[in-house]
Amino acid sequence: MLTPVTDPGDLLHLLARGATAEELTRPLAAARAGGAAAEAVGALEEATRAALEIHRTLAQHRTREAELTALFDTAGDLAALRDLDAVLRAITHRAKALLHTDVTYLSLNDEAAGDTFMRVTDGSVSAAFQQLRLGMGEGLGGLVAQTARPYATGDYQSDPRFQHTRTIDSAVAEEDLHAILGVPLRLGSKVIGVLFAADRAPRAFTPREVALLSSLADHAAIAIDGARLLEETRRALAELGVASRAVQASSDALRRAEDAHDRLTGIVLRGGDVAEVAAAIGALLGGGTLVHDADGTELARAGTTASPPPAEAVTASRAGGRAVQRGDAWVCAVLAGPELLGSITLTGRRGLDDADRRLFERAAMVTALLLLLRRSVAETEDRVRGELLGDLLSPAADPAGLAVRARRLGVDLARPHALFVLHSDAAPRPRLLAAAAHHARERRGLAGIHHDHAVLLTPSDSPGTDAPALAAALGRAVGGPVTVGAAGAGPGPAELPRAHAEALRCLSTLRALGRTGDGSTLADLGFLGVLLGERPDLSRYVEAVLGPVLEYDARRGSDLVHTLRVWFATGMSQSRAKDALHVHVNTVVQRLERIGRLLGSDWQSPDRALELQLALRLHQVAAVRPVPPASTLTE
Repeated sequence: MLTPVTDPGDLLHLLARGATAEELTRPLAAARAGGAAAEAVGALEEATRAALEIHRTLAQHRTREAELTALFDTAGDLAALRDLDAVLRAITHRAKALLHTDVTYLSLNDEAAGDTFMRVTDGSVSAAFQQLRLGMGEGLGGLVAQTARPYATGDYQSDPRFQHTRTIDSAVAEEDLHAILGVPLRLGSKVIGVLFAADRAPRAFTPREVALLSSLADHAAIAIDGARLLEETRRALAELGVASRAVQASSDALRRAEDAHDRLTGIVLRGGDVAEVAAAIGALLGGGTLVHDADGTELARAGTTASPPPAEAVTASRAGGRAVQRGDAWVCAVLAGPELLGSITLTGRRGLDDADRRLFERAAMVTALLLLLRRSVAETEDRVRGELLGDLLSPAADPAGLAVRARRLGVDLARPHALFVLHSDAAPRPRLLAAAAHHARERRGLAGIHHDHAVLLTPSDSPGTDAPALAAALGRAVGGPVTVGAAGAGPGPAELPRAHAEALRCLSTLRALGRTGDGSTLADLGFLGVLLGERPDLSRYVEAVLGPVLEYDARRGSDLVHTLRVWFATGMSQSRAKDALHVHVNTVVQRLERIGRLLGSDWQSPDRALELQLALRLHQVAAVRPVPPASTLTE
């Protein structure tokens, strides 16, 4: 028994002797029971509170010292281990001993599968629990592995913070776990797994326990990494002969890659084209090559008949920054920073070792340089061509000087040309102009912006046929409908301003008629072209509208044109038409049926009827009777 203390200072002696908290409170109780003075009791109360606080602090320090000692011993034990399985078992066993929990277990991340799996347990009795895999973000462990942060729960089954799954919940229930604490195993910023401590009864984990398990996890991660490195070192030593040969092969591959780079760069620097680069890549890697631009247009082909690469392969290579294999071919995106310039496909090489794969990827870099230079030249040329086109469409320009400038750019103004004015609501003007410029380069023409519209000038004898085809091609290029107004121009630059004005009127008419995405000339717009054209070709219009009937009359010696004119003049009445023609009504019916077969089933629709009446009037008044072409029509 300790001697009763009446002097507050004597509490220090009790602390020094290691008295318990209960023993430190006995002097105060004795003083109160003995009727000590209030002043003495008050001083003793204050001293007792201070002594208890010191006692708690000392107890915490002793606990922390014991934990640090345990951690130090753990670190020493782990450092002495060389086998990875032994390291993992030691980690879970020491964690269970330090935190005094029912179960401890450790999971490791599987980078290939994208999840974390149970690796070793201590205290577990459930086979399902011991074989558990958690997807990233699933359950408490999956969340720790995903976020690299510790998480704790007093009762996992009822905790809504975690993503519960049937597999995880059933395994935890079979193990009868409630309180779970998980901390990440980290190597720098990388999480390699999760260390857990769990109890089979609900409880709260204190911040001290979280910190203790986290410290153990830090030591464990280093030990695991050390054990892994040791295993890798052993394997490396066992394969030293192979490694030596691999180093030599790598050195040879490096020299080969440098030589290939010098060869490819030399092609670019001396002004070679994409075809030369493609042939050189194929020769270096022993396969065939395909080069495409960003739109999928083939730029070069060497030694292969393969089809273009799938868009998915180019996308995958662009995202990963590496060549990807698709079947018997390898595909590598050609990039300038984040911008996709095109792709290279290597065929005939089902397998590529790392050295050849890097060489192939280096070839893609050289190809990017070549395409950038090519694009720079093309942009400069397009600008010069656009300036020339603007001058050609200006009435005040010098025709002789323009013809000379055009010849320097490979444009022969002595040939008939077609002038196309373009419009698209689906694509911005720069994209539409780029597509038009590409079209112009392929056909030795010119493209540019004039009066806020993209304009294209190409050699053509049939603008009416070319216009809808051009609208379709440009629509595919820009990813949306393109409307094209067209006009023809004879040899020389003099007619180009007039052709531009006519094509612009045609474009406005097409848009007013709602024919978005179509292409036409004024002459192909029927009577609207006759009304809007400056120099309408009436013979062509009459032939286009009445041609089959005129041809039939010319071959048969009939006069269906006269019957048609009378039928319209009598208000499209068969009875009045037969009186005017002095024939039986059945004859009128037969003639009209013949006309219907010649002109098509919709010949009586309002629009066609208007076209026919205008053509009949022009044919009658101007005495226009074009010679019909040979026909295969039969009676």
